[in-house]
Amino acid sequence: MAGLLVLVLAGCQGANQQTAQQEAASSNSAASGSAGGAEKSRKRAEKPAAAAPQVETVTIPAGTAVDIRLTDAISSATATAGSSFNGTLAKSISVDGRQIAPVGASVSGQVTNAVSSGRLKRPAELSLTLSSFTPAGGAPVQISTGTYAVKGASHKKRDAELIGGGAGVGALIGAIAGRGKGAAIGGLVGAGAGTAGAAYTGKKEITLAPETLLHFTLTAPVTLTRNAS
Repeated sequence: MAGLLVLVLAGCQGANQQTAQQEAASSNSAASGSAGGAEKSRKRAEKPAAAAPQVETVTIPAGTAVDIRLTDAISSATATAGSSFNGTLAKSISVDGRQIAPVGASVSGQVTNAVSSGRLKRPAELSLTLSSFTPAGGAPVQISTGTYAVKGASHKKRDAELIGGGAGVGALIGAIAGRGKGAAIGGLVGAGAGTAGAAYTGKKEITLAPETLLHFTLTAPVTLTRNAS
């Protein structure tokens, strides 16, 4: 009986030791795992972050020339104030030797005034301004420019010559046909013919064809931000 009791006690002690060893091993494993996680976290924290792209601010001063070529035709006969037009830069825009917008960059603008040519008196008028351009690698930037304006040549003198010439010819025909009275009638007929001729030929519209070179100037500075090169 005493021997059996000794064996039971020995078994209990062995079981307790095994349990203690397993708990110690589990504790060591957990500690090791925690240490490993902490090391990985430390390494991730020490890893340098990706460098943010460097940017720079550039100001294009007022007075800078902006030369463009039209993409489409613009005519005083069909254009209206407020209508838009497009073009491309004919000359690059640079600041302190750094190119801001290359030749061929897109530009847009507006018609500020358009007057169709009237018969006999009113000459055509056309006025344009630029509203934006697209810098290299960027989005369109709003700009303010001076006005490109053109006015058709007055045709009053030529019309007067046509009218006067018609009247003179009519008077001559009338004089040959019936002297005094005929001259008066012929003069009226000739004047009417001259007026009709002037009305037919008097409309002189302004048409700016595609690729027409136009010159503008910035009236206010333009500040933009871009990636530093």
